[in-house]
Amino acid sequence: MYNPKSLKAEEFIDDNEIQETLAYAEKNKSNVKLIDEIIEKAKLRKGLPHRDAAVLLACNIKEKNEEINKLAEQIKKDFYGNRIVLFAPLYLSNYCINGCVYCPYHAKNKHIPRKKMTQEEIEREVIALQDMGHKRIAVETGEDPVNNPIEYILESLKTIYGVKHKNGAIRRANVNIAATTVENYRKLKEAGIGTYILFQETYNKERYERLHPTGPKHNYAYHTEAMDRAMEGGIDDVGLGVLFGLSTYMYEFVGQLMHAEHLEAVHGVGPHTISVPRIRPADDIDPTSFENGIDDDTFCKIVACIRIAVPYTGMICSTRESKETRKRVLHLGISQISGASKTSVGGYDKADETEEDSAQFDVNDTRTLDEVMKWLMEIGYLPSFCTACYREGRTGERFMKICKSKQIQNCCHPNAMLTLKEYLEDYAKPETKAVGEKLIAKELETFNDNPTFKAKVQEYLKKIEQGERDFRF
Repeated sequence: MYNPKSLKAEEFIDDNEIQETLAYAEKNKSNVKLIDEIIEKAKLRKGLPHRDAAVLLACNIKEKNEEINKLAEQIKKDFYGNRIVLFAPLYLSNYCINGCVYCPYHAKNKHIPRKKMTQEEIEREVIALQDMGHKRIAVETGEDPVNNPIEYILESLKTIYGVKHKNGAIRRANVNIAATTVENYRKLKEAGIGTYILFQETYNKERYERLHPTGPKHNYAYHTEAMDRAMEGGIDDVGLGVLFGLSTYMYEFVGQLMHAEHLEAVHGVGPHTISVPRIRPADDIDPTSFENGIDDDTFCKIVACIRIAVPYTGMICSTRESKETRKRVLHLGISQISGASKTSVGGYDKADETEEDSAQFDVNDTRTLDEVMKWLMEIGYLPSFCTACYREGRTGERFMKICKSKQIQNCCHPNAMLTLKEYLEDYAKPETKAVGEKLIAKELETFNDNPTFKAKVQEYLKKIEQGERDFRF
């Protein structure tokens, strides 16, 4: 029985409800009257229930799909402006006891080099990330209670936050580790993590169990209910994601929205972020062996429909995608991207010449962070390394309340400018700095109707030029 308020995975992600939703979407994919009604409802910026959103995703009318894309772009601007947050993944260890058939870290892979970084190696990785200009990271490990226990994660977080190299600092460490206990989530909260991220991979239980034949991740319910345990443990920012290509994209889309609705119904707070990775080549993994791969057009439409359905949620696109695809989805709803990512253990420390052998997946966008920054600014975006909400306590329900009222831009827009200014002063190449200074001057004009506030932003920008750091609204 479908029940979004249930704490049982098979009740809040009910297969019958998904199948009925898919049938409803298929039946109405050409129903102009209904599609128009759903689009009008979406224009209220309150989001859409999963059935309505599924109809939009299934819609096969060219003119209506163009309307959907335009609406997604406008909603993204309304909630997030022209800001794009940047981060990088940091892989601590690729030891793993699971048998996931789509991941080269699976336990049966005997030829991939296994590596677990020491705290000294982590410190060198963090310095390398700081020297690029990164301020926020996503901590990644395989699941292995012997090699990667919670104590190792906690010690590593302490190291990460403790490194202050030149003007650099990691101000927010999000964590993407295996489903765990309420007690361990409390420990992660106490360690000062930002968002707890856990990809569902697939919401189709039968397929999930087949794709995870061995290891603790095989337990569908324990994995799917992890976000509830995380919130019980005090973590109020959680991030969802599926790996598109493992099951049909319509099924995954509906399941993901149902999960978001469940979090809202039970905890009063939906997901802080939703990630949209597609399966990619990696070591012994051939993505063409998975029959549910999606093309670029379908991928872009998924992004647009998620943005419309869950307008308040940050959306993440990684370097799995090409420069061209990332540009397309930036317009349709993506608000966070990774830059200069390495998906291997020890990948950022140039002294390690074997790092690519331990990569989790192939990176498609291989540009440097400075190249990504310059590109973003040239196509009209304001790059941001802001972590102010997290450090000011604007998380969970408090963040969502401000975000849904569209007031979050009053903080995020100037904070983005300040963190960009830090980057320009400390890390940018001269040509990137020139582009950035012009952009900041242009963005300052948006505060012309509030001269007192504009003067405060200008004061902070000047102090950053003089060597001070870490101002925030």
